Amino acid sequence: MNIAVIPARGGSKRIPRKNIRPFAGKPMLAWAVDTAIRSSLFAHVIVSTDDEEIASLARAHGAETPFVRPANLADDHTPTVPVIAHAVDFCRRAGWDVEYACCIYPATPLLKATDLLAAYELLRERQADFVYPVTEYPHPIQRAMRRTDTGQMQFIDPGAELTRTQDLEKSYHDCGQFYWGRASAWLEGKRMHTAGIGMPIPHWRVVDIDSEDDWHRAELMFRALATA
Repeated sequence: MNIAVIPARGGSKRIPRKNIRPFAGKPMLAWAVDTAIRSSLFAHVIVSTDDEEIASLARAHGAETPFVRPANLADDHTPTVPVIAHAVDFCRRAGWDVEYACCIYPATPLLKATDLLAAYELLRERQADFVYPVTEYPHPIQRAMRRTDTGQMQFIDPGAELTRTQDLEKSYHDCGQFYWGRASAWLEGKRMHTAGIGMPIPHWRVVDIDSEDDWHRAELMFRALATA
């Protein structure tokens, strides 16, 4: 059995109530729930939350909320792995034969069901612990610079100053959208990044929403992609 677990706590600080704030016509969380359901990959789409308003909204959009997330797993410093492990453990204790669990972050309006499917196929093909989307940095990180108090620019790696950008190794970062994993890998507390396989997706389909500027840019990207 496959389950999707959407971790959506109520205490977002940088954008208050981010998970239920309206985005392009419906609550942010609803986009993740709808995409998970539309993918037809999951026997259950679960929202893990400590907040009744979020839980009610999740149920209204077709998700399940079979438990209340414990307070010790709902603060600013709680990592993702223990949250998903808690959900997997709860579901197994309820009698569900969970083999794979996919963590889907709630603020992912650009998430595509086809990416969920491609990552799931890669997970099974490679018999991996985790698979998650990554995207290439638009500029080589080896040529990153710092700006001093006087405005002077300095290369963080001075040795890369005279190297052509096309000669530098490509580098990637986590897209922060979803993580497919074996139930056993979640329960064992394995590190999803270093124990996982990266699946590249285009950077124009990736946005990290942590500020009002990010939110505005995400809405512009969403609308542009919807009409493309």
